[in-house]
Amino acid sequence: MGVLVAIVIVAVIVLALAFWFIQKSRRQTELKQRFGPEYDRTIETAESRGKGEKELAEREKRVEQFELKELEPRQAERFADQWRSAQGRFVDDPGGAIGEADSLVQDVMTARGYPITDFEQQAADISVDHPEVVSNYRAAHTIAEKNKKDGSSTEDLRQAMIHYRALFEELLVPVGLAPSDAKR
Repeated sequence: MGVLVAIVIVAVIVLALAFWFIQKSRRQTELKQRFGPEYDRTIETAESRGKGEKELAEREKRVEQFELKELEPRQAERFADQWRSAQGRFVDDPGGAIGEADSLVQDVMTARGYPITDFEQQAADISVDHPEVVSNYRAAHTIAEKNKKDGSSTEDLRQAMIHYRALFEELLVPVGLAPSDAKR
């Protein structure tokens, strides 16, 4: 009888471990799908995979608390006009246009309901709903900061403008549509 109890206990432990591994694997897959390249970046910068995945899960919980909203059509058009103006200014004043683009992205984020905090927190928040373009946002911000300190080449500033535009276009689009769908 004692052997049977031991076998049952071992079987329960094995099943519990198997269930735990399956759940862990499922959560990892969900986070990878949700965050895309941001998953890999976060895992690489975290002390461990577990801590990185915990950080991503905490981002999700944080953003769930926001009252994010779509832009009103007039508001979206006003922002689009401002973007075209900033882009047009690039030829004569690339650095000024980058500063304007950065400010405009901030304004759209605020209008959508994202809290404005330090840059890293903003990028983390944006990564939850816009994981494919958050790397663009980071790259653009890095170039803009370098430009403020030491100046940047026109090519670098052009790349920053392209990076900002990728996030800007996603922020203007109603939830559930791809930016290319909204242009039709």
